[in-house]
Amino acid sequence: MSNRRLTNLLFYYKPNLPIKIVPEKMSMVDYFKKWHFLRSEYYKLGLYHDDILYCFPDVDEAVRRLPKAVKEERDWRSIRAIQLDLNHKILPQEEWIQWEDDITVGRYLQPYLAEVKKEWKEKDIWNSIY
Repeated sequence: MSNRRLTNLLFYYKPNLPIKIVPEKMSMVDYFKKWHFLRSEYYKLGLYHDDILYCFPDVDEAVRRLPKAVKEERDWRSIRAIQLDLNHKILPQEEWIQWEDDITVGRYLQPYLAEVKKEWKEKDIWNSIY
């Protein structure tokens, strides 16, 4: 198919789906982040963004530094999500994590992760010097 024909098809194709306008307050990056949040569906299992981070050594170190209460909440959410997944169920809709909560509360590991990365970078600099 030629590029011109493809361009014409894309230009004249009008889907029957309603188009949602991006709110002026939300940037395109934030709009994409929200779309990704809704598409990933981890919120239906009651998980936050930082609950599903892949366990690299820096993430493990950051989790180790968490306060005991926060770590217990993280473990409880993980166990509940595993149980729901094993039963092929999701939480009731009123218990789903909201986008706003995931942005504010769900990034609880980020300060610890930044601290670990900063320390490791400083350690690498010291090791390269001496």
